[in-house]
Parts: sequence; C-alpha cells; structure tokens
Amino acid sequence: MAAVHLRIGDLVWGKLGRYPPWPGKVVSPPKDLKKPRGKKCHFVKFFGTEDHAWIKVEQLKPYHPHKEEMIKINKGKRFQQAVDAVEDYLKKAKGKEQNSEGKGDSKGKKASNKPLKILEEDDEDLSALKDPSEKDLTDSDPEPSALERLGAGPGSGFKWESSPVKDDPHFHHFLLSQSEKPASSMEPISKRLKIIEEVTGSTSIQAADSTAINGSITPTDKRIGFLGLGLMGSGIVSNLLKMGHVVTVWNRTAEKCDLFIQEGARLGRTPAEVASMCDITFSCVSDPKAARDLVLGPSGVLQGIRPGKCYIEMSTVDPETITELSQVITSRGGRFLEAPVAGSQQLSNDGMLVILAAGDRTVYEDCSSCFQAMGKTSFFLGEAGNAARMMLILNMVQGSFMATIAEGLTLAQATGQSQQTFLDILCQGQMASTFVDQKCQNILQGNFKPDYYLKHIQKDLRLAISMGDMANHPTPMAAAANEVYKRAKALDQSDNDISAVYRAYIH
Repeated sequence: MAAVHLRIGDLVWGKLGRYPPWPGKVVSPPKDLKKPRGKKCHFVKFFGTEDHAWIKVEQLKPYHPHKEEMIKINKGKRFQQAVDAVEDYLKKAKGKEQNSEGKGDSKGKKASNKPLKILEEDDEDLSALKDPSEKDLTDSDPEPSALERLGAGPGSGFKWESSPVKDDPHFHHFLLSQSEKPASSMEPISKRLKIIEEVTGSTSIQAADSTAINGSITPTDKRIGFLGLGLMGSGIVSNLLKMGHVVTVWNRTAEKCDLFIQEGARLGRTPAEVASMCDITFSCVSDPKAARDLVLGPSGVLQGIRPGKCYIEMSTVDPETITELSQVITSRGGRFLEAPVAGSQQLSNDGMLVILAAGDRTVYEDCSSCFQAMGKTSFFLGEAGNAARMMLILNMVQGSFMATIAEGLTLAQATGQSQQTFLDILCQGQMASTFVDQKCQNILQGNFKPDYYLKHIQKDLRLAISMGDMANHPTPMAAAANEVYKRAKALDQSDNDISAVYRAYIH
C-alpha cells in the first residue's frame, strides 16, 4: 500500500472506531496539546462539526479520490451537510489561489508550491493553521500545493485499518487540554479529562468538546425514560427516537405523549413507573418546585429508583435543588447527573443544544449517545451543582442582553430613528449574531411565539441574583433586567418569547 503524504491544509476522510469516515482537514494542533505516543498520526478538524482528534495515518484517506465512494456509503443529513461545507471551502480556496496567482505573475515571481494558507472569517480553524513555509508532516521532500494534490493521491488499493478502536468508540469526545502525561485520543473520556485545582481549593473539570455527528450515532442499548414534554423536552425526545433509542415518556398533560407514541415511544403511567422500567431517566421541567415534585411527590421518581438506576435532571434550577435531588437519588443506590441545556425550542428540534453536565461522570459517559442525539456539544463540569451555577450565569447574561436590545430598539423609536436601520447597523458590527437578528426581526414583525418562555428567563434571572447574594457578589445589571421582565409578566407576556420583554418598554 502506497504511503500517504499529508500536510497542513490537506482535505481528508478520517475514521475513528465504529464511526463512518468523515470529511476533515489536517490542521496544526494547539501548542499545549501533546501528540499521542505510538503510531504516526495527524491532527484533524472535521467539517460540519466542532470535532477534532488525533487520527492515525492508516485511518486517513485523501478527500477527492475517495469522495464518490464515501458518499455512496453514507447518507445521513449531517454527513451531507459536512460534504457541502467541504465544497464551499474548496470554492473559496480556489478563488483565493487564482487571485493570488494573478497578482504574483505580474511581478514575474515564481509561484510557490507550498501548502495553501487561507485566512478567511469562516475558515474551519484559523488559529490552527501554521505558516506556509513549514515542512511536510510526513516527508521532507517538497510536494505540490494543497489544491493541486486534492485530485491526486493513492486512490486504489487503500483500505481502512480493520482493527477497531477498543477503548473509546465515542467519536464526539475530544479534549484539547490534556494532562502532562501524553494521553491517547483513543482513551476513555474519564482518563483524559483534566482536573484543575483552583486558587479557591475547589475543583473543576475542563470541558470536553463533544459535538454530535447526528447522522452516525450508535444508540445505547439502555432503556431511556423521559419526563416532561415542553418546548425543550419535545425536541429532545424526538431526536432520541430518530437516532434509534428506546424511549418511555411521561408528561403531566398526557395528551402531549400521543405524538411520540406514534413515533415509537412507550408510555409510562407515572414518573415512578418510568424510573422503574428504564435504566436512565431524564427529566426536563419548568422550575425548582416542579423538579422536586417530580422526584419527591406522589408516584414520584424516587419510588422507582433502585441500585444502579440513573437519573438525569435537565431542568434549569438552583444548585441547592440539585444538591437535594442528588442526595435523595444516591441514598436509594441510584446514580445522579445534572445536565441542563443551553438553547431554544428551535435548537432542541434541530438537535443542536449545548449540554452542561455535572455529577456522576460514569453516568455522563453512559449517556454519550443520548447527548449526541440531542446536542452539538456537551461539557462535563465536575461535582453536582456546577452545571446549575454555569447555566444560571449563562441565562443571566442572555436575559440581560435581550432586555438591553429591547431598550435600544425602543429608544431608537423614541428619538425618531429607524428601528430597522438600527438592526441593520447592529448586525454589521461586533455584536452581530443569529440570536440578535432573529429576535429583533421577530420584534419588528410583532411575532412573539415562544422559542424560550419569558417567564423562564425571569425565573433564571431571579435564581442568578439569589446565587450572587449567597456568594456576596453584586449583580446590578441582572437585577435591573429582572425588573423589566417582571413588568413584562405583569403585562401578560409570561407565555410569550423572551423577546416580548420589548413590550415592557412600550406600555
């Protein structure tokens, strides 16, 4: 088999464990990321995701010679999106190269055959690109430019290494910050998460980037339960079912279960029954009281907990509630994880949530395929309560920001300025984002259909302020925003989207 010569910027197909080959680009690893010992490998950033990993040379193929072959064997939606991202990248790269060649020829300079370096805002990994003058990663002999070599390379007689990766089949878990002893990217997550001792003496665990490639998930064989089919829960359950998980559902309003039963879910009569029937039970409800009642109330989860059963609290609640629930679940021999999610109804439907997990790390690992199905990234943050704290801080920032945007829109109107022009300018500056654009457009159109309930963001602001008080830390911005949301609630906006805070300024 001919040797594969790869350099920074090359497009490849990379394979890891049981997962199908995925399009990626060879990039330079971060300076603090040590190369695993053993066989020769390259650091690859995968298109269509935020995944990155050390991949063995024998598990890499050049992109173009094998493109048709890979497209035939992979049909998932996420896979096609990744291929489309590669094609977009190639078009931009080709245009860049043609422009640079035209300028170079006018001065009679000899065109360089060094690897192409493209620095564009939407490049997959700008910070990872090395200087074009660096040498080949696998061979010191000069080779053609990256684009010239895309159509070349060993296309025949190339086979993937047949031996599977035994230690870590989970393609989505990769950690940039590794401990001082080099650890293989093939090792289990639990071996590669780095615990940092803070100045305060507390410990936290650095986040593992765990982006889902939703089109290629191997679902766990464990029985999954899900309690709460609201804005977030409905999308989560739908994606669990789509990816092949066996799911039993329960909701306080039983009619909401009907759609999921039609999609293949099983029905649980009570939270206790679901917890008893399932290996892993998730819950996603509105507030701390609902979360406690679900576990401690009549026919609650606690009655169905037995040794080894897992319970995962996905609701956004305060750390004290998490501590209480963790204690009662583990007192029955159960295993507990908190996993609140950052996102919206749309992101939940799309399987693009961000999951913040804390508690029993083995439960986090057992839920790998579930988290892949429902989200794009998950972070493990250490002991129970840390995810609740982080989630409240994130929602505090989001709620305060939304209130400020609404204030700006109404001030523009009050001073005779065009609100649409204000938005156009805003979306061309440093604060430009999908969030700003969508929320402002909805406001201007008078569309306040809930993507995230206003009453819930107000609850999160209230809990964040309380958390600040307990830590003796001032939260004046959050306190001011909270008052605006309280006024919006008084104007009957509780069940509208968070952008309906705008109405607090015009009434």
